[in-house]
Amino acid sequence: MYLPIGITTMTDQDKAIESRISEKAVDSFNDAPNARYKQIMRSLVRHLHAFVSEVELTEQEWFEGIRFLTETGHKCDGLVRQEFILLSDTLGVSMLVDAINHRHSASATDTTVFGPFYIEGMPEREFGENMAFTPGEAALVRGRVVDTQGKPLADAVLDVWQTAENGMYSGQDTEQPFGNLRGRYRTDANGYFAIRTIVPVCYPIPTDGPVGRMLDAANRHPWRPAHLHFMIDAPGYRKLVTHLFNHDDPYLDSDAVFGVKHSLQVIYEDRVSHDDLSADLGMQVPFKRACYEFVMEAE
Repeated sequence: MYLPIGITTMTDQDKAIESRISEKAVDSFNDAPNARYKQIMRSLVRHLHAFVSEVELTEQEWFEGIRFLTETGHKCDGLVRQEFILLSDTLGVSMLVDAINHRHSASATDTTVFGPFYIEGMPEREFGENMAFTPGEAALVRGRVVDTQGKPLADAVLDVWQTAENGMYSGQDTEQPFGNLRGRYRTDANGYFAIRTIVPVCYPIPTDGPVGRMLDAANRHPWRPAHLHFMIDAPGYRKLVTHLFNHDDPYLDSDAVFGVKHSLQVIYEDRVSHDDLSADLGMQVPFKRACYEFVMEAE
C-alpha cells in the first residue's frame, strides 16, 4: 500500500483517535440556532475530514492548501477579478450549484455559470444600439423573450456582456472604453430585442494566479468557447443567467468551466444584404446575424 512520506501504517488506536477528532468537530455545530447553517456546517466538516483521512494529507500538503487559498483571496480585487468564483468554475462547483438551483421545466431556457467578470451599473441601451467600441466582426443578435406558454414578455431587461477581440472584458482590460461590450437592453411591446455588437471570440481564463497554476499542474487548458453573457429579468419570472455559444467553436467540448449546453449554441450566419431590422439600424453589410428565443419560467 502506498503511504505518503512520513506516514506510517495506522493502528486501531489511531483510527479511534482520528474518528473522535472528526466526531467532536462535527458535533461542535449541534447547538447552532439556525437549522440550515447547522446542516451545512456539519456536512461540510464531515466531508472535509473524510477527504483528509482518505488521502492521508501530510502537514506539508495541508500548508500548501492553506497557502493556495490565501493567494486566491489576495488575487480578488472586489470589482472585476474574483479568483474564488474562477476556482469554483474550474472545479465544476459553479455548474453543479447552478444545476441544483435551476431545475426547471423542459421548455424553459437552460442556465449556465454567471462568471467572474460581471459589472453592475452598465449603460442602458436603446433597441438595436451598438455596444461595441472596439474592433471586431460586426454582428446583430436579435430574438424574443417569452414565457413557457409562448407569451411575449415586454420590457424584460437583458443585461449583456462579452469580451473584446483580445479575449478580455472591459474592466479587466483597463484600455477598453467604459461600458465596452456591456449594456442593459429591454424588449419591446412584443417581446423582441436587438443588440448590435461584434462576434464573440474564444479566450483563456486568467492564468496569472492560483487557478492558473492549478490548471497547469493538472495539464488542463484554460480556454472558454466564444459566448455572449445574458442576465435577464422580468417581473414575476425567475431571473435567467445564461450564455449564447458560437456553434462552431473548437472548445465547446472542453470548456474550462464546464458551462456549455447544446441548447445554448447559436449560428452567426453571414448576411450580405439587409434584413428588415439591420437596414433600419443603419448597419453596414456584410455582417453576422444570430437569432435566439429566451423562454422564462414564472416564479
